[in-house]
Amino acid sequence: MNGLLSKELICLNLNAREKHQVFHEMAELLWQAGHITDISQFVADVWDREDTGNTGFEGGVAIPHAKSPVVKQAAVVVGISPQGIEYGAEDGKPSHVFLMIASPHNASNLHIEILAQLSSRLIEDGFMETLLQATSQEEVLALFTAQASPEDDNREVRQDKGLILGVTGCPVGVAHTYLAAEAIVKAAREMGYEVKVETNGSIGVKDSPTAEEIARADAVVVACDKQVDLDRFAGKKVVICGVKSAIKGATGLIEQALSAPLYQVASSSKAKPASTTSSGSMLYKSLMNGVSYMIPFVVVGGLLIALSLALGGVPTEQGLSIPVDSLWNKVLSVGVVGFTLMIPILSGYIAYAIADRPGLAPGLIGGWIANNGSFYDASAGTGFIGAIVAGLLVGYFVKWLTHFNYSKMVQPLVPIMIAPIAGTLFIAAIFMFVIGAPIADLMTALNHMLANLSTGNVIVIGIVMGLMQGFDMGGPFGKVVFMFSVGLIAQGQTQFMGAQAVAIPVAPLGMALAAFMGRRFGLFDDEEYENGKAAAAMGLVGISEGAIPFAARDPFAVIPANMIGSAVACCLGFIFSLHCNVAHGGPIIVLLGGFDKPLLALVAMAAGVVSTATIAIALKRFKMMRNRQHAVMDVA
Repeated sequence: MNGLLSKELICLNLNAREKHQVFHEMAELLWQAGHITDISQFVADVWDREDTGNTGFEGGVAIPHAKSPVVKQAAVVVGISPQGIEYGAEDGKPSHVFLMIASPHNASNLHIEILAQLSSRLIEDGFMETLLQATSQEEVLALFTAQASPEDDNREVRQDKGLILGVTGCPVGVAHTYLAAEAIVKAAREMGYEVKVETNGSIGVKDSPTAEEIARADAVVVACDKQVDLDRFAGKKVVICGVKSAIKGATGLIEQALSAPLYQVASSSKAKPASTTSSGSMLYKSLMNGVSYMIPFVVVGGLLIALSLALGGVPTEQGLSIPVDSLWNKVLSVGVVGFTLMIPILSGYIAYAIADRPGLAPGLIGGWIANNGSFYDASAGTGFIGAIVAGLLVGYFVKWLTHFNYSKMVQPLVPIMIAPIAGTLFIAAIFMFVIGAPIADLMTALNHMLANLSTGNVIVIGIVMGLMQGFDMGGPFGKVVFMFSVGLIAQGQTQFMGAQAVAIPVAPLGMALAAFMGRRFGLFDDEEYENGKAAAAMGLVGISEGAIPFAARDPFAVIPANMIGSAVACCLGFIFSLHCNVAHGGPIIVLLGGFDKPLLALVAMAAGVVSTATIAIALKRFKMMRNRQHAVMDVA
């Protein structure tokens, strides 16, 4: 804590009487000490973190925290309220001690490391009582910065009863995870046991036990509200509970574990979350699980395709192509594999997050079927939107299927055969016989609509083409427009392809620009910033799929922005009377001489990109402010 906490950041008697007043008062201390540049922005970022889960804990402690672009230097503020403040703590009691952590936006794991340090202090015997009785800032500072004595260290090492293993994890992966870990460590050592605790936090899994440690462990305490692998503990004494149970009574849990029956692998190899979460939260976390696994495939596939097109692409009448016998064609083929797999991966790991391993295979297969229109006689698959639908349907179907109490003879077959086969047949039937026909009819209707509009006002057709192109970023709507424009090239009409070509790169380039600009306001996290770099590279060579990770993560902000920006570019393409005889899009076509008016083509693309970025930032900013206002109203 040295360097993070100073006397100027300690308040022994907060004036605040409500939660939002606590945030402002403590942020004021940070500002006066020169650690932040904008109080309002930092408080807004704290509220954003609060929206993911209340930071008021049992025992009168609250730990509000945030990573923020307005933080110049990491710091911890200590505030004490003798009378207590209603903070929404989980035990329903007022909070008296507030520890606010301010972390710079580019310090990815710093706030987690600070939380871990604070947890070790808060769990110490008598620490809270001593803290509340402190009469000076110097006393509080000394409490947090004091180092354990060598005698204490030696005493803690001498444990001879055996080994206790622990596993902790909460849905958000922050404070509860580390508080529970410290509680288990403290209780086990007091009981005379050696102890090791695995933490499943937001920075990943830390301190996992080795096979040798598992073999000699006397008991295992799994205190988790998230899924963790339990197969490794087969044959050991295991107790499974929520993470809060470990914070409240770790000693009792260890005693319970020591007398527990030997753990047997059941139909699922994952520990079910011990606490309930809202259906909306479950949907969001499942979606994010799929997105996180999909992103490497988008990046690898997209960048390899972009590289091959940029260095080996040749404009032809059929579009931008690469000579079959060239090295770049092989690179292109590898990239296509990545792009082909990304949609099934998205669907598969959404299902996996909901139903564990039994849902993975049918989820992957369902995503493949969703993305391949030939299964249901459609000209194009459903893209990432269909993958999300498939993953959710499979996940909840398999979860329902595996919750029954099957006989002992049938139970081992459920996760490896019954559930995967039933789930696969279920999702295949849904797409082939329920969803498929309407999709095929929709593709036909869209083609007819475009054909009818093509003889009318070019602004109207520009708006429709742009909205379709930006809606699903390489999905069925975009493919319908693209194939329509390509078909007109064969008839000698290249203006439609000119308008289409300037709209194609808008979504990835617009979201890349939004990520670069919006990061300053805390609207995009580090992962999205890195995704923006890949999306920019893809957009330059006309790969609109680079925007999919952004759309899958926040569709209600990203998809409207992409649609409007693409429509702006497409309309300008018609207004400028751009003609393109290459069936592709993006700035690379300008460099290859595919446009008759290259400068105006770049202007149209730039206008669409700026429009998308501006709207995406505005919508995300509005969402952030609305969430903060709702949180303030809830407290009031």
